[in-house]
Amino acid sequence: MKKLTRKEEEIMQILWQLDKAFIKDIVDAMPLPKPHYNTVSTMMKILEEKEFVTKEKFGNMLRYQPLLRKEDYKSDAVDDLLAKYFDNSYANMVTHFAQKEKLSANEIEEILSLINKKN
Repeated sequence: MKKLTRKEEEIMQILWQLDKAFIKDIVDAMPLPKPHYNTVSTMMKILEEKEFVTKEKFGNMLRYQPLLRKEDYKSDAVDDLLAKYFDNSYANMVTHFAQKEKLSANEIEEILSLINKKN
């Protein structure tokens, strides 16, 4: 699967939230300092070329919609992270977060509960 740059991902996060949006809607949803309309327009063309979005024409305006579901991209991104940094081991990844105190005891209990339900 193709990867998004940081800026492309920022735009896709907004588009996934809005589902369908005109460039003005995307710019309005972006944090300050807001990028120029033309910058976002260029990014949308790139995202279309990469087949992450599709567009629909309304007069002289274009409305964009994601072609890729957020869940699919997230799954691929996690798989990539696992392969690059955790030797394809979920145990190594969870251990990392537990050791860095990024997981609370409550969250660890929730994870164990989910695992127990699957077994």
